[in-house]
Amino acid sequence: MTAPWDYLDYDDHEGLHFFRDRASGLTAVIAIHSTALGPAAGGTRFWHYADPELAVTDVLRLSRGMSFKNAMAGLPLGGGKAVILADSARVKSPELLAAFGRAVNSLGGRYVTAEDVGISLADMVAVREQTRFVSGLPVEGGAAGGDPGPFTAHGIFLGVEAAVRRALNRDLDGVHVAIQGVGSVGGGLARRLAARGATLTLADVDTDRAARLAEELGGRAVAAADILRVEADVFSPNALGAILDEDTIAALSAPIVAGGANNQLATPADGTRLQARGILYAPDYVINAGGIISVGVEYLGQGDRDAVEDRIAQIPGRLNAIWDESAATGDSAAAVSDRMAQRLIGRG
Repeated sequence: MTAPWDYLDYDDHEGLHFFRDRASGLTAVIAIHSTALGPAAGGTRFWHYADPELAVTDVLRLSRGMSFKNAMAGLPLGGGKAVILADSARVKSPELLAAFGRAVNSLGGRYVTAEDVGISLADMVAVREQTRFVSGLPVEGGAAGGDPGPFTAHGIFLGVEAAVRRALNRDLDGVHVAIQGVGSVGGGLARRLAARGATLTLADVDTDRAARLAEELGGRAVAAADILRVEADVFSPNALGAILDEDTIAALSAPIVAGGANNQLATPADGTRLQARGILYAPDYVINAGGIISVGVEYLGQGDRDAVEDRIAQIPGRLNAIWDESAATGDSAAAVSDRMAQRLIGRG
């Protein structure tokens, strides 16, 4: 197996922890990128990887992104991430979740977990039985917490609105948005956009889900392979990462990329490719910070739901600061954002 520091995405991570529990079938990796600002916070992904080394690559990329996301959101949290390697049947048992909770607990609070792809609110409740280093738990009334997905979708909506104002000098009424991935986050974004009069084209690997949502919102659904080529005002990626590369960027037919998928750029050079094509890019870990803001405020006890929404409302201002510096320096928005985040975690 490749040594951790030989991976392209290894970035002086503070820790990379491997866990096996044969009795439950758990195989998991937890990466801690930085604790410079506080405990490393980031969700748990439950995913079937064709090659286990892809799981390591994923957790390294995702944990680094969480360091940058938490720093840019102004949270006193570092960056970490966990992946549970699902079997091909994606079996998730109570025993497996309990074993994962014990794995999190063994790190003594250096890593705080929450929901991500393949993990539900109920799963986090089960993990909480084994460790207190969990957030994104059910809440009542106006307290901070609960499913972070709607908060992520709201922040992305505000970011799309800011991008449209910046690049097209208009509001959302009649703007055509092509959305890739219409699960919890992408679907929530679609509903918010439709309520503001946007025209939608939707795609998802679950074609029936995309078709149902398109019918509900008066949009249209296309095959997942076709969404990048749809002529739209905004392309919004809200599925898995690394979907923007030399080929897909060349095929894009939208002047704006603004969506919630993590690690959208396959390589750092792809930010420059977007810039060269004149495409306004909203760095993913800035626009999609709504969920971790909710999780962070809940875990840290720093306020209620109103405090979460106040922090999410700052996302457009952060994006505009990035775009201003990009315009002034000629550097890509991705490079500018990375520079800002690196300074915040003491690696500038």
